[in-house]
Amino acid sequence: MGRINDFEHIGVMIDNSRNGVMNLSTVKKLITILEKLGFNTLMLYTEDTYEVNNQPYFGYLRGRYSKAELKELDAYAAEHSVELIPCIQTLAHLNAIMRWPQYAAIRDTNDILCVGEEKVYELIEDMFATLAECFTSRVVNVGMDEAEALGLGNYLKKHGYQKRLEILGNHLLRVSQIADRYGFTLCMWSDMFYKLLTGSFYGDKDAEISEEQAEEVAAMIPENVRLIYWDYWKWEPEHFDKHIQIHQKFAKDLWYAGALWNWVGFAPHNAFTIDAMETAVASCRKGQVRNMIFTMWGDDGAECARFSLLPSLYMIACDIRGITDEAERKRGFEEMFGIAFDDFMLLDFPGTTNDRLNNNADKYLLYNDPFLGILDMAVTEDDGARFGACVKKLEPFTAHAEWGYLFESAKCLCEALEIKANLGQRTRKAYQEEDREALLELLPVYEEVIRRMECFYHAYERQWMIENKPHGFEVQDIRLGGLVQRMKHCEKRLQEFVSGELSELPELSEHLLDPFGNGETYEPHDFCVNSWREIASVNII
Repeated sequence: MGRINDFEHIGVMIDNSRNGVMNLSTVKKLITILEKLGFNTLMLYTEDTYEVNNQPYFGYLRGRYSKAELKELDAYAAEHSVELIPCIQTLAHLNAIMRWPQYAAIRDTNDILCVGEEKVYELIEDMFATLAECFTSRVVNVGMDEAEALGLGNYLKKHGYQKRLEILGNHLLRVSQIADRYGFTLCMWSDMFYKLLTGSFYGDKDAEISEEQAEEVAAMIPENVRLIYWDYWKWEPEHFDKHIQIHQKFAKDLWYAGALWNWVGFAPHNAFTIDAMETAVASCRKGQVRNMIFTMWGDDGAECARFSLLPSLYMIACDIRGITDEAERKRGFEEMFGIAFDDFMLLDFPGTTNDRLNNNADKYLLYNDPFLGILDMAVTEDDGARFGACVKKLEPFTAHAEWGYLFESAKCLCEALEIKANLGQRTRKAYQEEDREALLELLPVYEEVIRRMECFYHAYERQWMIENKPHGFEVQDIRLGGLVQRMKHCEKRLQEFVSGELSELPELSEHLLDPFGNGETYEPHDFCVNSWREIASVNII
């Protein structure tokens, strides 16, 4: 498509910190795709999944990139005119290292570093020394986002309550000084400044920052630091326009980070991504924002394949270039990737068969327990049939030479959900109506769910190993293996009840409550149906 020249940095950020660490061949493949699209930037998001000098427990057993691997990727990216930028964390989101006693002394609370402690800056010094050795880019994203409890843990015990904006500013200054010694320019997520100033997040339409507040923050941001306004959930032009303008009151050379939605389950969300990012790109162009990245997060286990978002990535490239003709856009996609755009978009289907719960029916119906049924009240009568229809649509593309593995995994998941989606409802109904004949008829259904689950497991394992290092898949083994064992256990108890060995099944006697509080107090987004532990059982603490 040719190089995009309108932006200084335009590219993608991939999350390698939530179990799924992309293997080198996959990163290289993504780099070649970015080059074809005309993008010039790839950020590697690594909370602890990279080797750091003097820190043997940093990323230990997590599939971290070695220094040799980082150098190899950096050289490959340079050959393809892509700047490989490290994207790390120097404040929060470091929960993975907090399991090791070596880091207990530098913990504030949760996943947040106890700023001001010299050992914190010794760690950060080691980070920058490593990055300087491994990357030719002299831009680093230092994170510092979502540190909601900054200064409220061990820091508070030691220093008493301090103005949290000043804590953040002082820490940023120390980090910027270390970075400056290695010649780095920094960028960081802007949300903590925004939250500490307004008490809200970007989504609040009434949020405002006064000129006085803007001047206060601008004075706190070191010369070698740029802010990144990240915003993933909206699609209204006025929303993006407003928040870009607010940021530009205190942030020079503002960056924008959008989303390639791949972190709410096993399925991608290309349709939403394409609509939202078209608006975001237009607002960035209007606001003269010259640095844009599109994030591929891996929340709750990196379940979704990265390459399933290719339709979104391609359409964003078209938006940036001003290519608006739909036929031309779709034709270009098929020429580049060897499969029709509309066919590739079928990968969205498993996550959108039921559009009420954050569009991740593929995940919450998979892990919804057949006896406990936390989310049974969210299941509709025809959900199973919807997944069955998905199977028929996905089947023809499972043999595609390059992308068939994506369709095979999605198809096998839909086959399992075709009969599992409503299984809990059917079981509870039959039990509470004392219909032993119906319960007896469900026993082979449990057997078939288990068989289909095992088929999905093998397809999903193949998908994972194609795109990622093997580290992190143990989490999927635990979840999917546990689900299969749970199905076997429920089947066993059902069999024992039908045969008369058990006189009751107390789990199926309970009256189910609306997980959203009957709509009286809570909005649906207050209940997290994106988190495995919130779906599988209320007993996971």
